[in-house]
Amino acid sequence: MHLFSKKGIQLFFFFLFYFVAINAVHSKASKFNVIAFYTAKNDKAHISFVHEANKWFSKMAIKNNFAYDSTDNWNNLSTEFLSHYQVVLFLDTRPESPDQREAFKRYMENGGAWMGFHFAGFALTPSTYPQNWDWYHDEFLGSGSYKSNTWRPTSAILRVEDQKHPATKHLPKTFRSAPNEWYRWTNDLRANPNIKILLSIDSTSFPLGTGPKLHEIWHSGYYPVVWTNKNYKMLYVNMGHNDIDYENKTNKELSSTFDSEDQNKLIIDGLLWLGNGKK
Repeated sequence: MHLFSKKGIQLFFFFLFYFVAINAVHSKASKFNVIAFYTAKNDKAHISFVHEANKWFSKMAIKNNFAYDSTDNWNNLSTEFLSHYQVVLFLDTRPESPDQREAFKRYMENGGAWMGFHFAGFALTPSTYPQNWDWYHDEFLGSGSYKSNTWRPTSAILRVEDQKHPATKHLPKTFRSAPNEWYRWTNDLRANPNIKILLSIDSTSFPLGTGPKLHEIWHSGYYPVVWTNKNYKMLYVNMGHNDIDYENKTNKELSSTFDSEDQNKLIIDGLLWLGNGKK
């Protein structure tokens, strides 16, 4: 006695194939490739962040179905190499050669996506990283040059300026960040119509920083820490500087950028938005 008719068996395999195919399509649609560039040579706090970021993003890639690669070879920043990736990360520094810069600019203008952390926005003339790339610092980031920072690295209460953006829609109105060295910029990002500020430092954070220099402690003011440029698929995130025991010369890591659950949610939701291919 046959439990299934020939027609029933055919229908069973048809629907099995259908669901497998649909699942494969959905899986493929949600997959994207991320490449992180880093230098990890300039400051122990930045090096610490780079190492933990590579570990954290590798774990998040498995959990959220994207591929994660990283490289300290900035010569890979070429049109051919970038064509294999939907999202580029700058974990600490920026490209320096004209060819690398032109390849990145072309990548972004042609619909590529980017997330930059902390020192990736730094520019100060004179310094090892002068402001000698107007498109990147003035047009793309909009921030201009570095102006000052808080010290020591401390947590801040961050305020969400736009709770409708894909990177911030799952965040509470305010939350506590992981410890960080916070940057101030020469340009007022509020005056730039192309810049959308997503997070800023909430006034309940003040005084922010512990010094010992008085100018390293902020008592008032408006400080954007996460923003996007409406003309590009990008996010700048000011986080990415861990607290290091410099004073006692142990160089021990005293904090982690990924210690805040809400901040982690911001970073991964922002990355998933960048990787979805829609501006």
